[in-house]
Amino acid sequence: MGSLQAQQRPHYTQYVLNQFILNPALSGIENYADIRTSHRRQWIGIQDAPVTTYLTAQLPLGKEDLRTTATSFQGPSVNPRGRNYWDDYRAAKPHHGVGVQILNDRTGPLSRFSAMVTYGYHVGLSARTSMAAGFGAGIERLTLDGARLNFGTITVDPALASSSAINRYLPDLSAGIYIYSASFFMGFSVQQILPRNIDFSNSRLAPVKGRLVPHFFATAGFRYLMGDDFNVVPSVMVKSVNTLMPSVEANIKVQYRDLLWVGGSYRHMDGFASLLGIHISRSLNVGYAFDYTTSRLNAFTKGTHEVLLGFMIGSRYEEKCPRNVW
Repeated sequence: MGSLQAQQRPHYTQYVLNQFILNPALSGIENYADIRTSHRRQWIGIQDAPVTTYLTAQLPLGKEDLRTTATSFQGPSVNPRGRNYWDDYRAAKPHHGVGVQILNDRTGPLSRFSAMVTYGYHVGLSARTSMAAGFGAGIERLTLDGARLNFGTITVDPALASSSAINRYLPDLSAGIYIYSASFFMGFSVQQILPRNIDFSNSRLAPVKGRLVPHFFATAGFRYLMGDDFNVVPSVMVKSVNTLMPSVEANIKVQYRDLLWVGGSYRHMDGFASLLGIHISRSLNVGYAFDYTTSRLNAFTKGTHEVLLGFMIGSRYEEKCPRNVW
């Protein structure tokens, strides 16, 4: 009998807009409650392709912000996210942050539902650079829907014949660190810290086993001011899973003032993606991504769609876009 190895956590094309979904250290990074929800339909046209939906919320506790002037009060000819804004940037005062992550991921007969609470602590390393460390703890439910299995013959796997849906409940842990400033960020995190064997045989027959393994994520990027109206943010993410070859993704995001952004990404030996987003108001922003695969799946799929909604609740300065989450 052979075995397969693959990434077990969902992919997020717009991860740079919500790195909290990858790294619990970002809990409480801004001065408001940050709520984000995303829906991703992968490989349109392929039956039982992955569908991922998540909801995240995080907010600071005891955060003090040294800024005293709201960008919304600046003159109409001044870019609220221009050079002067970033020249005034200061490191975070020591503070705590908490959050929650709720995820539903389905691929064919297999689905994962998880709920996790997170904690982060932020401290200034220098006048303009901060560091955060955090962890998350929760529970996840893994489900195998036997009714959706198709073996191609009338023979049914006896390990699954007695149940149409088998659930497994498991603890889940994550941890991470994040360093950020006005001009750069870099982070490292790990999900599924606890390696776990799992089977869907109800322990009555020889178990049909799999294994959940840790997933490692490294992210880095920097901000380049192009004139006074545009911010250009190139970034990279490296994912490593067990003995698989690391996955590398390069991204670029170009933001016009505090209004809209466009971007693109390239995943090594996998495909390209385009990104578009707008800050509709001081409490709502919307992002969209379209993925085009260059692998052999290209002959069967019409691409991948991903939508992200962001809500900024209680921003002290009523700013349109995040300050530390790029």
